[in-house]
Amino acid sequence: MPFLYVIWDLDDDPQGNVQHIAEHGITKAEVVEVLDRPSAREVSRSSGRPVAIGTTRTGRTLLVVYDEIDEDRVYPVTAYELEN
Repeated sequence: MPFLYVIWDLDDDPQGNVQHIAEHGITKAEVVEVLDRPSAREVSRSSGRPVAIGTTRTGRTLLVVYDEIDEDRVYPVTAYELEN
């Protein structure tokens, strides 16, 4: 089930989730794409947070770590590309 709202920090917040995800070469649009249509949902072994795994339309397979605020809202913590 896709989330209705993805919570983002300000784009220029150096401590925010947008900047952290961008450091991994990933865009907000790619994160939303994976959250909307994951091929798998798991739990991170290191943080215990939920993760969504999916392939973007451009063929990148991403893992998105997030906090589920409630049934409609999610806060992406980080994301990175998985090696094929």
